[in-house]
Amino acid sequence: MSGTVNKVILIGHTGTEVKMHYFEGGGSIGNFSLATNETYTNRTTGEKISNTEWHNIVVRNKAAEICEKYLKKGDMVYIEGRLKTRKWQDAEGRDHYTTEVHCTDFTFLSPKSETNRTSENTQTSAQNQSASQDKKEEPQSDSQEETTDLPF
Repeated sequence: MSGTVNKVILIGHTGTEVKMHYFEGGGSIGNFSLATNETYTNRTTGEKISNTEWHNIVVRNKAAEICEKYLKKGDMVYIEGRLKTRKWQDAEGRDHYTTEVHCTDFTFLSPKSETNRTSENTQTSAQNQSASQDKKEEPQSDSQEETTDLPF
């Protein structure tokens, strides 16, 4: 194989709100931390052990703005991207390295907040009630019921 692969897939909970940085040319970068957990049982003691790994996530431009708008601390998210290590120097001139996941794709996995869901359900049920009052209900024939209850 002549090529190489640098791909990371993570599913975890956000540890911070998205911190945005805007540039003069109109670009933007968002940063946030993501926690992934590993739980296993120690074979000798039988004790459950849980380890948390923290990842630095970087998103760019429109994706960063979407994350800033919709991601909150503690939300579950699927992240796909690539690893990138940066080198930087502190005020005393010492070298430091930071490994980040540069996000290329993401999916929000946390459901909408309960308050949004409750207000949406209330509006939907009110609309359904008014629609059912406006039209007459027609009896369904047996053949229609059989086709809607298909086992596959």
